[in-house]
Amino acid sequence: MNLTFLNAGFAIYGAALAVFAAAYLAARPGWRPAGRLALWAAWLLQCAFLALRWKEAGHVPLSNQFESLAAMSWGLTGTSFFFHRKENESWLPPGVAALSVVSLGVCALLDSSMAPLVPALQSNWLLLHVAVIMLGYGALALSFLASVLILAWREGARPGAVAPGAQAVLRLPEGAALALDRFNERAMGLGYLLLTAGIVLGAVWANEAWGSYWSWDPKETWSLITWLVYTAALHLRRTHCWQGRRMAWLSALGFAFVLFTYFGVNYLMSGLHSYA
Repeated sequence: MNLTFLNAGFAIYGAALAVFAAAYLAARPGWRPAGRLALWAAWLLQCAFLALRWKEAGHVPLSNQFESLAAMSWGLTGTSFFFHRKENESWLPPGVAALSVVSLGVCALLDSSMAPLVPALQSNWLLLHVAVIMLGYGALALSFLASVLILAWREGARPGAVAPGAQAVLRLPEGAALALDRFNERAMGLGYLLLTAGIVLGAVWANEAWGSYWSWDPKETWSLITWLVYTAALHLRRTHCWQGRRMAWLSALGFAFVLFTYFGVNYLMSGLHSYA
């Protein structure tokens, strides 16, 4: 029953994306509020899915790849509402709709069955550690989204025009590149703080479960590598004033490490975190 809410949310995210695309192609900005309303409806359906899944499973729905990815998608959309209220970026809702369609589409390919928690996961640390990490990944996904736009668009490019050495299919309003760069920094900073907190919480949980704060497990190792990439990016931002395309490339690199840590390690390596 809980999958009905998730599937309905996926469909409404798709409808929201279609509305945003139609608003752009038909030059009808008045259609955008309908797309934003659809985003809220899809997110509320995700809330219902997580709540019902929690009730039916008897534990927080963060125990496997399917549940954690669904939670990450939920956190991504919720975080985007916060940023949109603060900064009112017109590109953010359609971008989030696209990311949500992709993430929930991947969810559809994963095993969605429910099973009792293995002993190692029967802890309140599951909620604290995994939820914080997933929220961090959601914020870093928004940073990646801004980076893609920075790399794909050129300031002042006209629709259909091709700039030397790169395609520029959309026109950026004056100052939009700077706004995207600031958004990239803020989303990356939030994701970095959450990722740091999640790693620390995981270390405390590891000490309680395995008697050691750090075991150089593949998941721990790649989480540390990911953290170091974002540490370097924010350091270069603050001390060497890196911005624009250089920061966008660093953000994209960091998110590539996020994807490998989240997907690659689970399917290509085995270790203490190999539960599902």
